[in-house]
This record gives sequence, structure tokens and C-alpha cells, in this order.
Amino acid sequence: MSSNFTTKFAIPEVIFGNGAIKHLASCARGLGARRILLVSDMGVEDAGWVQMVMDLLAQDSLECVYFNEIDSNPRDSQVHAGVEVYLAEGCDVIVALGGGSPIDTGKGIGIIAGNGGNIADYEGANRIMRPLPPMISAPTTAGSGSDMTQYSIITDVSRKVKMSIISRSLVPNISIIDPTMLRTKTQELIIASAVDALAHAVESYVSRLASPFTDHHALQAIRLFVENLERAVEYRDPKALEQLSIASTAAGMSFSNAGLGALHSLAHSLGGMFDVLHGLVHPIMLPAVMRFNLPECIEKMAAIGRITTGRDHKNDVSAAYAGIEHLERLFQTLNVPTHLREILPDPEVLEPICRMAVYDACTMTNPRDVTCEDLQSICKEAW
Repeated sequence: MSSNFTTKFAIPEVIFGNGAIKHLASCARGLGARRILLVSDMGVEDAGWVQMVMDLLAQDSLECVYFNEIDSNPRDSQVHAGVEVYLAEGCDVIVALGGGSPIDTGKGIGIIAGNGGNIADYEGANRIMRPLPPMISAPTTAGSGSDMTQYSIITDVSRKVKMSIISRSLVPNISIIDPTMLRTKTQELIIASAVDALAHAVESYVSRLASPFTDHHALQAIRLFVENLERAVEYRDPKALEQLSIASTAAGMSFSNAGLGALHSLAHSLGGMFDVLHGLVHPIMLPAVMRFNLPECIEKMAAIGRITTGRDHKNDVSAAYAGIEHLERLFQTLNVPTHLREILPDPEVLEPICRMAVYDACTMTNPRDVTCEDLQSICKEAW
């Protein structure tokens, strides 16, 4: 890094560990809470975590209003419905419990509660001018990273666009990360979340805004992913799930500050048009995007290759390609889609997907300049 390069690094206060959720009420009180809006979804509710959190808050005499009208790709209308509840009920702190969807929704509710207007007004970077209500996130998946980051991804239904909203004020005040919550997740969700975290780590490591502060966390996340995914998926090994939780947290610290790349631009575009599970786009697209970016970041791709394969190689180019091929083989063993044709109706939809993705905020930090035609060739390779 050159001496005239300036960087910043923003993360929440982090409380990590098995059973850490028991600190929720005291954390909320520390933020001045009297009446909490608890944002979650049916999956987390069915697993029993919503009731447990409500009980924890009630034991501390904290009032709690519950909002759960959320899809896996949260919608603008759902954010506005949550704002109505927050304001009508006189809430003062937001607690978001779940994966990326409830946490992103909680952030969206906070944006409008503090700033007014429509959620689409804040699409892009640094459009939020006034403070948000205090927010605590409690992730129940190891992957989205939303509990760490200055990002909120909300679907604009009328435009069929997943909007990236990026602001320092979206970093939660406190993130309580309790790996025991991962034990109720389905195998598909463990895989989708973990591969999402891997994609965050890879893209932020090679991003144009990467720094020594983000590189360290990105490499740690990649290493922990490779070492623990199989045991977490096959056996729900508690130690492996805990390590994936650390990987997700580290990847979130990295990408919140370094940004992402073309993979996430395409994933947002795909999710906006076809409502596919975000994490399941990555096993399909990541290898093709890595191959496209390789000429601009051979040394860094080689470092990823040496970690993923667990061995040295005769030169950086062979290490980089070996790493990409290793990830492709790994994804094929996970029983998830590995070709775009498995999740899309026909190749004619690729052009509109790519036209939209070029304008996504994540495209700006991709290490290699990318056009709509480049994105289409990446998609054709993954087809």
C-alpha cells in the first residue's frame, strides 16, 4: 500500500461465543431501549429462537413488538410495513434476529424511521444524512455478513432490482454472534450461507479498495471455510459451526470495508429478477468470475489457491488456477446447482441480467474493469 493511501475500517461492537445471546437485554438497555422492535422471520420463529429472545427481553422487563413480514429477498414494501409498526408502537431500538433478510430489513426500517422518505431514495452509497435508531443484530446464519457491514440489500419490486444501500450508519451498534443458533439450520442454508461468506472473502480480498486491514480478515475467512465446511455440513459438528461463524464475521469485516465485485453485482441482479436464494448463486458464478479477474490480481489469486488446495505450486499462475479448480470440485460435491441453466429459464434472460448488473455498486470495486459484454461472457461460461 502506498504511503499516501487513506483507508478506514468500521465494525460494530462484537459479542461472540456460545450462549452470547444471553447478553441481549443488557446490550439493549445500554442503548437506551424501553420498547424494542424485534425483526425476524418464520424460519427463525419455527426454530424457537424468536420465543427465546422474547423471553430474554421479558425477563429484563423490556417491552417487545414483533415484526416478521419478510421474504428471503426482502422487499421495499416489507421495509415500509415495518416502519409503520416501529412508529405506531413507539419503538426506540431495533433488534434484528436471523440471516441477511431480517438484518437487512431491520436496517431498512431504521433508515426510514430516522430519515423519512422511501427506501429507494437511499439506493447507492452515502445517501443517508440523519442518524438511525440504535440497532442490535443477532445472526442465526454464518454467511450474509449483514451483522458486520455498512450494506443493506432490499428488492425494489416494481423495477425487479436488488438495491445496494451503503452507508457507515448501517453498521449495527452491536452484533451478538452466538454459534449455537446455527445448529437448527437446514443443510442447504448452512451451505448457501458459508459459500456466501467465502464469496465475500474472495471478492473483498481482490477488491480495488482492499487494504492490509481487510486482507487479513479475508484470508482468515477463506482458510476457516476450507477447513470446516465439510464437518459442518455432514455432521453439524459444533466446533466446525463455530469456526464457520468466525469465518463469516471475518469476511463481513473485510467486505464491509473493501467492497465486493462482479459476482455480487450478478447475484443481486439475478435475485432481483428471479428471487433465487442469494447464497446459491455463488457456487455457480464464483469460479467464472475468478477466472475473469485473474489477470488483474495473479498474486492474490495465487494466495487463495495455496490456501484452498493446502499446498504450494511451482508459480503463481498455476497456484491461482489450481485454487479455482479446487473450488469448482468442492461445489460439485455439495449437491447444489453449479450451472446457471439449473436455476434460469433460458439464456435469453442473461442480457437484461447483465445490463442491470453493470450499474450495481459492487461493480465499481471489481479488480478488473467490466462491461455488459464481459458479464455476458462470464454468464455463458457458467451456463
